[in-house]
Amino acid sequence: MKLPVTVIGGYLGAGKTTLVNHLLRHNGGLRLAVLVNEFGDLPIDADLIEAEEDGLISISGGCVCCAFGSDLIGALEDINAMVPRPDHVLIEASGVALPASIATTVGMIDGLRADAVLVLADVEQIRANSVHKYLSDTIDRQLAQADVLLLTKTDLVSQDKIASVTDWLKAKVPATRIVPVRHGAVPASALFGALPLPARHGTPGPDTAHGLFASTVLATDGPVDAEVLAQALAGDPCVTRAKGFVQTRDGLALVHVVGGRYSIEPAQGDHAIGLVCIGLKESFQADRLNALAS
Repeated sequence: MKLPVTVIGGYLGAGKTTLVNHLLRHNGGLRLAVLVNEFGDLPIDADLIEAEEDGLISISGGCVCCAFGSDLIGALEDINAMVPRPDHVLIEASGVALPASIATTVGMIDGLRADAVLVLADVEQIRANSVHKYLSDTIDRQLAQADVLLLTKTDLVSQDKIASVTDWLKAKVPATRIVPVRHGAVPASALFGALPLPARHGTPGPDTAHGLFASTVLATDGPVDAEVLAQALAGDPCVTRAKGFVQTRDGLALVHVVGGRYSIEPAQGDHAIGLVCIGLKESFQADRLNALAS
């Protein structure tokens, strides 16, 4: 299968470093590779680092961090050639970068797949930044390019403030899933999907950070139309992430859904049939989602 790559964007101070360090600590059994422009741009918590040499930091749990400088494509090709290969790649974009451009670069490399664009938005600053004389264009384009918006620093403001900013974002980017976050505590399964890891014979289940997320597994009965199912899940506002294998009339297929976007790719090998669907507990409707697979 192609190696999935997630781009993490958002303006300076939105919490990208906090999120990445949380994901490295709570990786759900995944071997993550983190790519940063320069190591100084993304301080990895010191107690996570096991070794450092030749532009590569080895991190506990089989994860790595790589600096790519001006050669992102070369760094991605090196990561893809690793043995053992990582399960998922994270690219931490600079605060003023447009993450969709990075995702487009990923799509140009054989063996890699752009999995999702996550954009972090500081609940205290995002509205002011969006109307700032010099920042507004960059901020608005970052928001528009997100598959999932992570609304950060929600522990620092009132519930009324969170509701107000959330309503503003829904009006600005109505098709984008919005997830409130405290201290970067988002389960890896909610961002990357939860699938069995045959290389290590493990099956990490979806965790529920602070009870924020709920999940269900869609067990399909016989061959399904993967396109129709994926489109329905992508169009359902309660689904933040869905990932898994389905049997179609043409063979096995791997389905990815992130926010309102989906992709389908042929799959080979022995895989458990089923789609793991994850979303915010407050709006999650497992019965409705399971009906889609029947």
